[in-house]
Amino acid sequence: MYGFVHVAAITPTVTVANPEKNADDIIKQAKEAYKRGIDVVVFPELCITGYTCNDLFFNNQLLDEARKKLCTIGAALKEMDMIIVVGLPFAVFGKLYNVAAVLYKGEILGMVPKSCLPGGRDGDETRYFAQGNECPQEVLVGGQKVPFGTNLLFCSRQNENFVLGVELGHDVWSMIPPSCRHAAAGATVIANLSADSEMVGKDCFRRKLVSSQSARLLGGYIYASAGYGESTTDVVFAGHNMICENGTIRSESKRFQNGILYGTLDTSFLAGERQKQTMFHIHAEHHQRVYFNMEERQTKPIGLISKTPFVPCDEASKEKRCNEIMTMQALGLRKRMEHIGCKNVVLGISGGLDSTHALLVTAETFKMMGLSPKGIHTVTMPCFGTSDRTYQNAIKLAEQLGTTFYEINIKESVLKHFADIGQDPNQKDVTFENAQARERTQILMDMSNQLNGFVVGTGDLSELALGFATYNGDHMSMYGVNASVPKTLMRYLVRYVADCANDGLQEILYDILDTPVSPELLPGTNGAIEQVTEDIVGPYELHDFFLYYFVRKNFQVDKILYLATIAFDGVYEAAVIAKWLNIFMKRFFSQQYKRSCMPDGPKVGSVSLSPRGDLKMASDCAVDLFIPHATHS
Repeated sequence: MYGFVHVAAITPTVTVANPEKNADDIIKQAKEAYKRGIDVVVFPELCITGYTCNDLFFNNQLLDEARKKLCTIGAALKEMDMIIVVGLPFAVFGKLYNVAAVLYKGEILGMVPKSCLPGGRDGDETRYFAQGNECPQEVLVGGQKVPFGTNLLFCSRQNENFVLGVELGHDVWSMIPPSCRHAAAGATVIANLSADSEMVGKDCFRRKLVSSQSARLLGGYIYASAGYGESTTDVVFAGHNMICENGTIRSESKRFQNGILYGTLDTSFLAGERQKQTMFHIHAEHHQRVYFNMEERQTKPIGLISKTPFVPCDEASKEKRCNEIMTMQALGLRKRMEHIGCKNVVLGISGGLDSTHALLVTAETFKMMGLSPKGIHTVTMPCFGTSDRTYQNAIKLAEQLGTTFYEINIKESVLKHFADIGQDPNQKDVTFENAQARERTQILMDMSNQLNGFVVGTGDLSELALGFATYNGDHMSMYGVNASVPKTLMRYLVRYVADCANDGLQEILYDILDTPVSPELLPGTNGAIEQVTEDIVGPYELHDFFLYYFVRKNFQVDKILYLATIAFDGVYEAAVIAKWLNIFMKRFFSQQYKRSCMPDGPKVGSVSLSPRGDLKMASDCAVDLFIPHATHS
């Protein structure tokens, strides 16, 4: 469903030169995978006989038995709506080949011989096997005519984006792997049947090789390797299996443990990524396509769907990722300052999350440039809705970072403006709110002129997506350092800085993180916060989830809703998610005009809404098509 293909890489415990026992284990493991709703299972190369048979590969009895057991496997699994890819030695045309057989419902769809045969210290397959032919020919297996050749693609009639190509072991180590040809011919998923021996540190290289190949191909990659059971006369096999998607390792097995590795590949996403890449060209004239009928099943994606796709899930790389993001933001600001030739910036601080992060980035920029933090002119502008908590935090933060601090109360200015335009100050409407935001922006802009500096914007990616900014108010600046940082990532970055900060700064940042996000434009009671943004527009964790899958992955709305109900199961009801998705879509389309004239700002992640780069969208596109109309339980 939705283009998801559920896959498994399986390392069985082989018995060398015993096809009957190996076939039994292959059948058992395949049935186990089928119970989990798997669409494709990939076994290691030569798994029907074992990879380490050596000169027994010349024995016709072993070869005949391997061929028979291939048919046995097909017959045993003929009721299963699942692709099975297994390895065996196969003699034909007067030569012996290391072959991957692709089966579906008992039928052998095709046989793919290995192209690149290792020799020397990596093994001596050239002693036994011939190099595979690219142009498919017909061979006879169990009375069935089967295409035989490397240039075969196996295609689902029900999911046009699911096209399977096959390579074996060291094929992927070669200068131009067969998978490159397969991808160029339209394969979105590659199965690699491998028997790569283990050495200290080799797993790191293998991991990089497989993940980078999936990235290069903009495809899915299923890597199944031989493990325990193979002969250890000279080497050891670790069963290091991986399932990768477009450079990301979706799942990975523990080495030295045989078993089944599960994962899900999103073929519609992969097809969409290729459509956006002008360098990806399809040349399918040299490949033969073999079609099969596989109904898409209502199976949920295997593996965790992160609630926060913008936030790194690998805690081990947290420091590197946070430093990288803040460095890119700081470098962007530094370049703008050097180009203009100024050493002063003006920044409005509210004691809230966004202005706090913008100030932290600005402080890093000044440190990078060797400038005094006194050139950072921080301005807090309390008015009707300013709470005591945010007011105090703004002052403390400015002092901790050594900035030049100003407090300008804007109540009288705003009331005078109300009088000028005939606005009743007791009418707490959008004019009442936006007049405050625009007054603050006017002050910042004019101060920047006085100081021969410019205004650093604080608005984030989430607010831009929702249009939750006052046009020509906080919507405007001279450089928006947070322009591609969504709210969920912002919280992650500020927490990282807080964790590493001195006690004084740490206490302030932790309190800011614990403060509800609010525009603070409506009067509160006893100095408390009256407005909570997420009560108005919805939870930012949901909106960031919607934003990522709509803009980054270009998913249809029903698919986004489907994934959100899985990711936020137990957190939000499906109807609640659908409600906020509806609001997200309406706001995203209706507020594009604000993004069409947004200030410059650095792109630091995979999503940007800049009209000059990532999102070229008309300001008056219709939203009707993108309103969710399905719910999922």
